[in-house]
Amino acid sequence: MVRRATAGERQANRIAFLLPAALLAGAWASQLIGGLYPCEMCHWQRWPHYAALVPAFAAFFVKQRSIRASLVILAALLIAVSGAIGVAHAGVEYGWWQGFTACTSTVQMGGTSAAERLDAIMRAPVIRCDVAQWTLAGISLAGFNALFSLGGAATILVLMRKAR
Repeated sequence: MVRRATAGERQANRIAFLLPAALLAGAWASQLIGGLYPCEMCHWQRWPHYAALVPAFAAFFVKQRSIRASLVILAALLIAVSGAIGVAHAGVEYGWWQGFTACTSTVQMGGTSAAERLDAIMRAPVIRCDVAQWTLAGISLAGFNALFSLGGAATILVLMRKAR
């Protein structure tokens, strides 16, 4: 017997899919439209969101309740991983602890000679992981990712628990 998803499970599944999709859309918009280049730690925060989209999307089509619930919970855990990386990144930005990564550059390799390539490297801005490029009310993008991701993951898990 296949049991239908409860309203809470459906809501959890929607959040598990829409939250990482929205956060990734915001990250890409800030990069492509806003000109905010991601540092290495910013990229680290994106990968769990990309991964969360897969089980969250698959859960929309799975009939068996236990498998569907497992997929949604997996998506929530992946979202929480991004939030934890966001906490680590925000801590580096706010100077709470030392960073543990090299900074990122936006080098556009042009030309064929060594001199042209060296010139491109020297002109490229270095995107530091320990400096927030943008803040709102003192909260950086990494901080917002931490808040939304951890809050969203907790909400998904609570909804799934209530559905049991």
